[in-house]
Amino acid sequence: MWIIFVSFLLFLNSGNCVEDEVSSTLINFLAKLSNNNGRQNSNLVWKPGSDPCWDLWQGVVCDDKNASVQKLLLNRSNLAGTLDVAMLCNLRPLVASLTSLNLDGNDISGGIANEVGNCKHLTHFNLSGNQLSGDLPSSLAMLSNLKELDISSNRFSGNLPNMSLISGLNSFLAQHNQFTGEIPPLNFSKLDYFNVSFNNLSGRIADLQNHFSADSFLGNPELCGNPLPKSCSSLPISDAKPSDSEESKGPSKSQILMYSGYAVLCLVFILFVVLALCKRNKTGNKVEAEKEATDDSTTDKPSYVSNGYKLSVSRPELSVTAESGMVSQSLVVLSRPNVNDITLEELMMSPAELIGRGKFGSLYKVMLDNGMMVVVKRINDLTSSRDFKERIQMLSQVKHHSVLLPLAFYCCKQEKLLVYEYQENGSLFKLLHGSSKDFDWTSRLGIAATVAEALAFMHQELEECGIAHGNLKSSNILLNKNMEPCISEYGVMVMDDQELKIQQSSSFAGSYAAGASEAFKGDVYGFGVILLELLTGKLVKSNGMDLTEWVERVVREEWTGEVFDRSLISEYASEERMVSLLQVAIKCINHSPEARPSMSQVVLMISVIKEEEEKSLIYEAQD
Repeated sequence: MWIIFVSFLLFLNSGNCVEDEVSSTLINFLAKLSNNNGRQNSNLVWKPGSDPCWDLWQGVVCDDKNASVQKLLLNRSNLAGTLDVAMLCNLRPLVASLTSLNLDGNDISGGIANEVGNCKHLTHFNLSGNQLSGDLPSSLAMLSNLKELDISSNRFSGNLPNMSLISGLNSFLAQHNQFTGEIPPLNFSKLDYFNVSFNNLSGRIADLQNHFSADSFLGNPELCGNPLPKSCSSLPISDAKPSDSEESKGPSKSQILMYSGYAVLCLVFILFVVLALCKRNKTGNKVEAEKEATDDSTTDKPSYVSNGYKLSVSRPELSVTAESGMVSQSLVVLSRPNVNDITLEELMMSPAELIGRGKFGSLYKVMLDNGMMVVVKRINDLTSSRDFKERIQMLSQVKHHSVLLPLAFYCCKQEKLLVYEYQENGSLFKLLHGSSKDFDWTSRLGIAATVAEALAFMHQELEECGIAHGNLKSSNILLNKNMEPCISEYGVMVMDDQELKIQQSSSFAGSYAAGASEAFKGDVYGFGVILLELLTGKLVKSNGMDLTEWVERVVREEWTGEVFDRSLISEYASEERMVSLLQVAIKCINHSPEARPSMSQVVLMISVIKEEEEKSLIYEAQD
């Protein structure tokens, strides 16, 4: 009986242990990742002769029976050696079971060996945030079970691999590398995440069917086509360069006819332009004569007159085009003496530069005659001029040093303009996503606290009239000359809450009671998204799915450490306080507006975190 029992135990042990060859291979793999220096991270104590599954090696995840290794999760493990993926993918027992390899956030160098194609069961392959370089092997396309590939923030070059045959791929991240050539064909409709921004890619972007925004393609000067503002040439993709033999034959009959047609069209166009210019000169003389007559008949200082006008960049200036009639319009100055004597005509004719264009309007940087630099926002707002004027005048009565209010405004039926003081250090968005400046944890926490306090103040002061910000995002948080944040465009846009993933639209016009609460909760949601940007350093719409969904998924899978910006981790910022701020952000982006805290409550929560941070800095200074 005793012999049978011992034999049974031996059978269990032999059937549920990882093979020695697998254990030794993993130890050698880690040694190369550790630069063969014999030292391992304190959390990664893999001892020879021990079992990866039964002895619970850190970073190793096994199957339910503890018989095979399924995942290697070595992200942020202070590894600074080389990646020998061939060592793993040439070992049959490991190849048959390994599904995930995560080396994100280390300092690993080298390249990816072609043998990676042998790891056919890989579903998650994450190498982001390392120093890997070289061309990607074509064998990556053989990983038929791959669902997520993240090679972002490395030094890879050459062409991107063609992954179109991998039917289950739903995440392909390759931003911040040195890839060249065209974007390979992909089934974008099946991808949840896609990003190739900040490489050296070129060519035309394929039809994305509105699955991804421009954020997924930024930083590639030679890319063109929707959704980027840069359009491609009129030649279709299928047009190929003719062979030498075809070129030697000269133009065909159809080409001669086509070129002749182009020439005729050009002549007609030139004739049309000449006639239009002549007509314009006559009209201009007539308008000038009427203007002089008006000036002679009044002692008041003349204002620029127009019945409906449009802003455009003409020469280097903002121009106003009179369309019909002569109705006097004026610029309403809210801040004196900054723009005390400015007139609409002076504003329109000052040297200007178009610095932004979006769904809700255009933005111009304008140099006034007195040398002052201002920003003029032209708004596509469907609310009436009366409602707009009342809203702006109410806002001008509520002042906070961290809220940028308009210096002046203009509104008529066709147009609405706002004049702001120019902020030389740009926006929080640019600091986070488009700047090489250091942006440490203390500065980020300070910005979060300042913005929260200012927003809470505005909510409290404007609660009765129900005016929320309505379009709170990192690009509307500007930085003054002292790098202090100030909220811009408060209460300017009457937005649909769906723009910020909120369930109900609101309006500031008429009765405010119904939509005011939802509007303020919308601001809370927008602030929560800004907190996530500060914590993660990621774009809100970087991969076709917004940042909130990504964070919620990572936290739900209990990989909270994956959320934070690697630059914060590298500076040894307090993970405890970052987690506390993350919890505040998650409360702010709750899917139920009623469940979100008020901004006053948010201020209190962030104040506690900031106090803990300040105490910690004092203790460190004393040590």
